[in-house]
Amino acid sequence: MKLFKLIVHQKNFSGEDLIINPKDYPGIKKGDIVEIFHPEDEFSRLLLQITAFKEDLQGRETVSVENNIATTFQLRTFADVYMNIVNPDDVALDSVELTFKDQYMGRSEMWRLKNCLVNTCVYLNKKIEFCGGSIRCQVHEMWSQGDRVACGVITDDTKVVFRSSTSMVYLFIQMSSEMWDFDIHGDLYFEKAVNGFLADLFQKWKKNGSNHEVTIVLFSRTFYNATSLEEFPNHMRECLQHDYRGRFYEDFYRVAVQNERYEDWSNILVQLRKLFTDYQKIVLEYHQRPGIVMPKAINSTAAQGNFLEVLNMSLNVFEKHYLDRSFDRTGQLSVVITPGVGVFEVDRELTNVTKQRIIDNGVGSDLVCVGEQPLHAVPLLKFHNKDTSINAADDYSMPHWINLSFYSTNKKIPYSTFIPRIKLPPKISKPPSECGKLPNKTKLLQEDGSECLRNTLFDYDAYDAQVFQLPPVHTASLQRVSTRTKKTSVACMETHSNSQALKLLKRKMSDPDIHHPPPDTHSSPTVASRSAAISIPHRADDLISVNSNGEVNSKPRISLIDDHGDVEISPPFRPVVGSAGSPTNSVTQPNNIRPGRALINPFDPSHVTIKLTSNRRRWTHIFPKGPTGVLIQQHHYQAVPTQSSPEQLSDTMSILSSSPNEHSIASINAQSTCQIPRSASQIGFQDHMKGKAIRLNFPLNSVDKTGHIGPPTTNNKSLTLLWGATGEQEWTPALTTANIGVDWRSLTIPACLPITTDYFPDKRSLQNDYVVSDYNLLPDDVNADFAQLRAIYKKPLNTAEVFKELVSQRLAQGFQLIILPPANKTQATTPGSKPPAPLSSLMRGMQVESEPKEEYLLSIGRIFHKISLCGNSITVTRYRPRIFMFHRHPYPPFNIHYRYRFHAPHHDTYEVSWVSFTTEKLENYNWNYLDHYICTRGDTDFSLVEALKYWRFRVFLLPLNTPATRRILDGSVHCDIYSPATSAEQANFMEGFLRFIETWLNRIRRPNANKNWTSLVGSSPFRERLGSNRLPEKPRPRSGSKVMDRGRVSPASEAVLPHSPELQQQQDHSECSEDSINAEVSKIKSSASNAEILEAMKQPHTGIGFLTQHPSLPSLTFVSAEAVQWLNNHIEGGVTVEKAIIIMEGMIRERLICHASGSFKKPFILGFYLYHIVQDKDGQKDREYFPPLGDLRSFENEWVEVEMKVPKGWCEPTAPTQISNISSPISIPSCDIIDESSVPVFLRDDSDLVFLTEDRERTAPVSPYKHTHLDIDINNKSDRIEWGHLRYQSLFKTDYSYELVVQWVASSGSIVADLIFGWQRKAQLCGIQMVPIPSDLLALPFTLKSDPLRGPIFIPLHTECLMTNKPYLFDEFREDTYTQRLFLFQEAIVQRFGFVPCLVEGTENDHQYVHVTGNAFILVPSTSCIRARPRTDTNIIRRITGQKRYPVHPDQSSPHEAYITRHVSGKNKDDYSMDRRVGFLWSWNHMVSRKWKSLSTSATGDELFQKKIIQDFRNFCSNADNRLRQYWESCWELKEKTCSRTE
Repeated sequence: MKLFKLIVHQKNFSGEDLIINPKDYPGIKKGDIVEIFHPEDEFSRLLLQITAFKEDLQGRETVSVENNIATTFQLRTFADVYMNIVNPDDVALDSVELTFKDQYMGRSEMWRLKNCLVNTCVYLNKKIEFCGGSIRCQVHEMWSQGDRVACGVITDDTKVVFRSSTSMVYLFIQMSSEMWDFDIHGDLYFEKAVNGFLADLFQKWKKNGSNHEVTIVLFSRTFYNATSLEEFPNHMRECLQHDYRGRFYEDFYRVAVQNERYEDWSNILVQLRKLFTDYQKIVLEYHQRPGIVMPKAINSTAAQGNFLEVLNMSLNVFEKHYLDRSFDRTGQLSVVITPGVGVFEVDRELTNVTKQRIIDNGVGSDLVCVGEQPLHAVPLLKFHNKDTSINAADDYSMPHWINLSFYSTNKKIPYSTFIPRIKLPPKISKPPSECGKLPNKTKLLQEDGSECLRNTLFDYDAYDAQVFQLPPVHTASLQRVSTRTKKTSVACMETHSNSQALKLLKRKMSDPDIHHPPPDTHSSPTVASRSAAISIPHRADDLISVNSNGEVNSKPRISLIDDHGDVEISPPFRPVVGSAGSPTNSVTQPNNIRPGRALINPFDPSHVTIKLTSNRRRWTHIFPKGPTGVLIQQHHYQAVPTQSSPEQLSDTMSILSSSPNEHSIASINAQSTCQIPRSASQIGFQDHMKGKAIRLNFPLNSVDKTGHIGPPTTNNKSLTLLWGATGEQEWTPALTTANIGVDWRSLTIPACLPITTDYFPDKRSLQNDYVVSDYNLLPDDVNADFAQLRAIYKKPLNTAEVFKELVSQRLAQGFQLIILPPANKTQATTPGSKPPAPLSSLMRGMQVESEPKEEYLLSIGRIFHKISLCGNSITVTRYRPRIFMFHRHPYPPFNIHYRYRFHAPHHDTYEVSWVSFTTEKLENYNWNYLDHYICTRGDTDFSLVEALKYWRFRVFLLPLNTPATRRILDGSVHCDIYSPATSAEQANFMEGFLRFIETWLNRIRRPNANKNWTSLVGSSPFRERLGSNRLPEKPRPRSGSKVMDRGRVSPASEAVLPHSPELQQQQDHSECSEDSINAEVSKIKSSASNAEILEAMKQPHTGIGFLTQHPSLPSLTFVSAEAVQWLNNHIEGGVTVEKAIIIMEGMIRERLICHASGSFKKPFILGFYLYHIVQDKDGQKDREYFPPLGDLRSFENEWVEVEMKVPKGWCEPTAPTQISNISSPISIPSCDIIDESSVPVFLRDDSDLVFLTEDRERTAPVSPYKHTHLDIDINNKSDRIEWGHLRYQSLFKTDYSYELVVQWVASSGSIVADLIFGWQRKAQLCGIQMVPIPSDLLALPFTLKSDPLRGPIFIPLHTECLMTNKPYLFDEFREDTYTQRLFLFQEAIVQRFGFVPCLVEGTENDHQYVHVTGNAFILVPSTSCIRARPRTDTNIIRRITGQKRYPVHPDQSSPHEAYITRHVSGKNKDDYSMDRRVGFLWSWNHMVSRKWKSLSTSATGDELFQKKIIQDFRNFCSNADNRLRQYWESCWELKEKTCSRTE
């Protein structure tokens, strides 16, 4: 061993962790792993990988280590250190945990990151970057050979666990009746939950820097004492549900916090305490109204509450994660906090739906109990017993898919350490006279005396003996068995009341599915046996309730389908769902008989093993391996005190061990057994740092009968323990006395679903139980054709890239890679290795040409995929469960409808809402289609369809600087101060939009800087480039924009120019360049022919500005909007927009110009559309000539082209004679039409109304959206080829919002985020604000994508105050215009508050608006169809006569009607008034993240602004301070003025 001097370096000196001089250590090479440690310091050995050499390192025999690493590992500068090369296998890690925050990391990125970490060295807190630094994470913890270590090497077999500090967390607090009970310390359970658990949790979040997006919901179930619906008043009936016992109930949800992120959560605790004080009163008395009798309401207990419904509510949000993709969080967690003990009575069907959804979606679900731990294993689900016969046994399930924690306060009672584990039964006081008489006691407990007599004749011990045995075959009668079972080693409390019940703690002897450890000698039981169920008769003097009988039914096994049962199968004909398992034979049987099954005892489930399935192993790779080689959950751990002597140790063992076995546990020498040989550089780092001796924490239960420490006795690899999340840790009573404790890590930095698992069915099972199908892909052949058809050539993916991407796509959709243990290598292979022979050949007897090079196995639920690469061919083999003749379909589509009441923030009442819980058929996903999509790199032949569950991100583009918003932020009292945008502002918005599309969406660059778009807001592109048409002789007349144009044609408002010296300079420069050319500018005569105009357009200085050459663009390409501006500038007297379009249309007809794709069929469209000048034959021979593509569809797939509806005043003709009144919507001079332009729309004459509606109709484009290919990785950061698509609106209107949707499957989330955040910054430079929006703007309860706990706020409009003796609001007008006028009145109010309309698909009858800051949305529900019939006459406006009325359909009700009616009636508590209430539905934009707020320069996401605007809107609508009435009267004054003027 050689000594070196240690020096340290900073990151800025070198990015490497370790620098050495190769001359000092001959034979060392890059990639070697070395350990570095001080000679006198044996413990903190640092492992580093050599990545760089430095020949001129200062001094001889020195090594330089990065400063922070040296500090962490307590290495002293200039001290001597040893440095040895170590064998990577000796320091290999079993598992490593990486944490990351504030970013979205998809599962594909996790896999690719893991691959790039293989064969590298990691140490504690090491920062890791990926994809050019767009993905960042940090090493949090490492495990090797059963212990935590400080550094190690990641190998192919290392499990990499990703934990996110920024997840979407739903905290559900169950407000069941126990919340108002006291715990052993005298606190209310609510106080324990909130002041205890939540306070601790929030503190841990703060300490860890977790920054979750949190929703907190209080929920409860209210039962009503009633036997029929008739007992309820009408207003209560719509949300009632009744359960399997016929009881009526209602479920209530109170959303306290919705999608919030706070640095400090302590204020929320105060808010929760406030809600608690009157929660129960409000919920129980919610329906009470004076003079109406209603059934008594009771709050349910925790066990009978709406536990599974709550989990499904969160799943409805979580499974839509790809719709509203947030870029600053990863991971989903739902936590239920209950005052119960972890036992719930549930519906079997709903349990299966919940289980399948939770497992398939990979959602973390945690249950935190603040009640005391029971003596049996939990969580325990007791199925509703729908069988009414007396013999029906209760059926239980132990869900392994719920992570259980018990929270206990660390209060110490000075005189006692006793913790009660059971609730004592309530004391029954007896009348003194009859004290001690037995019959009376029975009477008190059970009314029916005859039944007690019958029951007391029953031999309970015989029953106990039989209940845990395998029922004999084909018997339908109860059998008495005289043998006794052995007592367990748990001491029984033999009291007169519960001695019999506790005799249930018996050891089971045999069961078809329960495999026992070797000491129990029994032959393997026969499968497929059936027998009678054994019922438990109630005993009169038994004070313990049914569920302390505590049987858990195990799973039967049928020989044919031996790998499917992951589910409790009883009643016989129950269909099973999703990945949950498949049902048993549906052979009809006598009424009383169930499939053969013994019951499992929840008081002793530790030896119960069940058949292993993929579901059982879905999450296991997040758990580290403990010292004994089993996966452990660290919060279930109990340390053995180091100081105890071997004798004491063995003593505690035998007391706490739950194994009622004859063998005593041999005494263990703690010193000798605990030595596991390991590399010295990996000795328990944390322990050393704290200066403790290293000791092994082994779970007591894993010490087996002979004293060996080893895995629990599941000697068969195909079995797993029934209880617990890992399936490898036994349950013992010791677990609970030692406190299961709280899994703080899961609640603070929740793990993402692991990318690997280790279950694959065996060969026999694959042949018998699975349907196999496969298909081949030949990417090279496919790509050769598709790549050539592309408008812009994109390098196709090669076969290896396609192969990796197919794996990536499956991981992204929730599949996991199957890593098989070395023993199973014969059956299948670990990823990327050479398998012996492909499985499909074994299955199908196919001839295999050659050995596959690489192969991956993946699974989700019971669906398995094998992807193999052989030469240039990829084979995808799919295995899905076979459907047997006697089965139902293994995945019946469940669709559970659920009604409930919820109260969201800002609401006043509990709304009725409804939701569906549906399971998804995973095998229906069209993988063949997606694989071809990947193969062709997203060609238009394979467009993304909804069923592919692709990711998307929606944004609105809105004008950036609104003066009214600034005034509100500066403290304006009222918020109804927005006025319609002026022509100049609209023109600026349009100019900015044109620039944004060209520069950022299409990424077109202009020839040189001087001719580029300038940064002048609102300046037209061609002005600086082309010179000006300002003639020096005479002053220029104003155009309609009221702003002097200073040489620019478009009415640019000089007031909004940004004041920066740089811009000023640029402006001056462009001005002088204009002046220099001015002399040469000559106007084209208005009578000039098209050919002459074209020649002028081609002029180098004065002509139109052409785009630089881009692939697929022809020579001389220009933008249609610029052409119109150029014509107006260069034709004498100017031209109107309409005239300019006619000129350009003529040019297309004469084949002088053409759409840039080369298609003459494409008409001239004003906006950002690309056209080119058609060249003659000579021009085409020019070397610099580029022909058009000739394929319109391919062209449209590469370029964004948007039609624009130009605002008034944009590009006005300059001739003074043609000045028209800009503000008038109808500028046709006519003697018989009254000019009502200044009158509010809703008070105008009927003819004007018709014109307005027809105008709306005419501007709706044929197909509202277009699609184009999108390059996402513009900075080449990724390690693979990435692409996406852009869906955009085909029409831009300056007074509407504009929508873009980015869509992708083959992109990294972080790289998409970089692109979009880049757009957001660039848009602000163009005067545009970009705001993210949800896929469902208003979250109305009947929409499928809706979040069940979100809903719009109804704000009523107080029209009564405006009526003043009138029967109708618009009594002065024709009746058939009422509904339309009301809508226009509401729209006018909304616009006063700064809302602009959105064009949203699928909302014909409803009008949606977005606030100009993007903070909120409004829906104006309309009963009338606002569309007019198609126009027949084109140019002449006739006064509409009486018979040609505008069609109104007041009977067409919208689905929001009922919602609004309910919303309002809930408040005044009277019966439903079916009058339609006028009002607005208001919804907040929850997609504006913290990062988005920080990048935004306007009021987007400003919470004070949001509160102010909704309060002011409510005040205005309710006529506070008479504001609504004043507005109404001011509108009428305008109307009257106009009328008097015309008279």
